[in-house]
Amino acid sequence: MIAPPAGQILAKIAIADCPPVLITGGAGYIGSHAALALLDLGVRVIILDDMSTGSALLLPPDALFVQGRAGNGRLVRQLIADHGIGAVMHFAASISVAESVAQPAIYYRNNLVETLALAEAAVDAGVKALVFSSTAAVYAENDGRPLKESDPIGPINPYGASKAMAETMLRDIAAASPQAMSLGILRYFNVAGADPQGRSGQNSKHPHHLIEIATQVVTGQRPQITVFGNDYPTDDGTGVRDYVHVSDVASAHVEMLRACLAASGQSHLFNLGYGHGQSVLDVLAAVAQASNGRPVPYKIGSRRAGDPANLVADARAAGALGWQPAHDDINRIVAHALAWEQRRQQLLASVD
Repeated sequence: MIAPPAGQILAKIAIADCPPVLITGGAGYIGSHAALALLDLGVRVIILDDMSTGSALLLPPDALFVQGRAGNGRLVRQLIADHGIGAVMHFAASISVAESVAQPAIYYRNNLVETLALAEAAVDAGVKALVFSSTAAVYAENDGRPLKESDPIGPINPYGASKAMAETMLRDIAAASPQAMSLGILRYFNVAGADPQGRSGQNSKHPHHLIEIATQVVTGQRPQITVFGNDYPTDDGTGVRDYVHVSDVASAHVEMLRACLAASGQSHLFNLGYGHGQSVLDVLAAVAQASNGRPVPYKIGSRRAGDPANLVADARAAGALGWQPAHDDINRIVAHALAWEQRRQQLLASVD
């Protein structure tokens, strides 16, 4: 998984030649946006989600939805055969750092064992490409500089460890697959925002993302937000993160899929981020601005186990995908997230 020379764009199939795609976790936040990106381009999408954390609100109406586990090998093989699926995007995973520290077994089961079963089924059924949703949490802590794909792996929480193990496992499985299955791994930093058209966004049963919770505060659903630590070695003492718009993440998945399908047996690994970060207090200020100056009440809490001080991407290598982010602006990210939260409340109210 060596990045191509600077300035070189990977070969990619035409989107019109893309086969039907199975998206696991497609009723979730990032998976639903990837589904929308493919559907907007005319690609047939089959969503597989067990709905343990997914939401019917996020299911694109033009996708075929099947309820079930990504690790149900028999079901996956049947879906691939029935629908002529040629590629898989795998988003079905547990993603909370704090929960992973408290309940690591869940993370190794969902993020590793289920992924193994999915990969085995995909290889058995002759799938040509698998795109894997990974994370910056696989990296070791450093001095705060932007992280490159070549930087040391050294996760500091079970969530990151489960993803790092899954990456290694998938590389080995893809390399040994009889049909020379291609593998794409995308390590994203802090995904945020919502579909600019208001079709999807975050709808967590137990929210833990900063921007999601902050929008719930300014819309009156919560009294305040907790800032976990203000004694980090950053400008204002709060953690700094590289917030990347979910629609940009989705478009990168489309480009990775096209590259993986262009040549059999290829493996690609890229970071997804903007290369600069905002602190927790920066984000709260942006949310206040988006809500016409309404402040976001907060209290300072203790640091959470497994949280690094800085997490910022060096994502220049992803230029090889021809990926061109369209939403690199924290105010735009927050505005889209807030608009979705307001719409989400309306949708939920109409169901009651």
